[in-house]
Amino acid sequence: MTGFSMSEQKKAFRGYRATYFKWDCSEDGRIGVITFSRPKNKNALNIPVITELTQLFDELSQANDVRAVIITGDSGDFCSGGDLFEVVEPLTKMGAAELLDFTRMMGKLVRVMRQAPQVIIAAIEGACAGGGAAIALAADLRVGSPNARTAYLFNQIGLSGADMGACGLLPRIIGQGRAMELLMTGRAMTAEEGLAWGFFNAVYEAEELVEQARVLARRFADGPWFAHTMTKSLVNQEWTMSLEEILESEAKSQAICLATGDFQRAFTAFANKEKPDFKGC
Repeated sequence: MTGFSMSEQKKAFRGYRATYFKWDCSEDGRIGVITFSRPKNKNALNIPVITELTQLFDELSQANDVRAVIITGDSGDFCSGGDLFEVVEPLTKMGAAELLDFTRMMGKLVRVMRQAPQVIIAAIEGACAGGGAAIALAADLRVGSPNARTAYLFNQIGLSGADMGACGLLPRIIGQGRAMELLMTGRAMTAEEGLAWGFFNAVYEAEELVEQARVLARRFADGPWFAHTMTKSLVNQEWTMSLEEILESEAKSQAICLATGDFQRAFTAFANKEKPDFKGC
């Protein structure tokens, strides 16, 4: 289970200030929007962006006012991966210990995203490559625009496709054969392929993309948020469980949900043919 507990006091995030990307949580505080904002290099990642993004998701694990998070990029691109001169070039000068620290740092970002209780939606337009494509994988849902091009380019610079969880996550989403092709060739997956293969949950025109992501996020934010948190946690945990372990884990998690006020309120509302008011506890 995640560290989330109904009885814990959580932090408020409406006033959070980001430095290296845009953070907007103004719409009643329930939906946070992260926007990569380095348009001159197609929103490439650098160490400050990675560090602050990891910190934000780590802190979001202690927030129950934010119930869904959208990640997107401005100026027509999602994220083109690690900046060539700010990230990739310094790696050529590092020793073995420093390199392992770096790769573990990148993995930590994926870990905190998967462990965050919020539903994370990636809204992808244009370039989505390398580390940016790995961040898209770490999201729970993905929506794209017709011009989205998703590429795992690690092998183009002599690296394996096994980076930031890509070899574990991508086959589970699009299948092993398709994942092997993308990871081994580095070619870009089109939006049409991404939709057909299950990478994208939906594709919208670019001008509608973020708004449609907000509609989806609103559905989760106003819904049974604690139950969504439990579902996300179990989906992540059950990859390596036996059937017996899965059944026991789900029995325990569902018993917790059955004890919540949300369940009682939902039952009463449905019995009275009313809309339930979920409070996350």
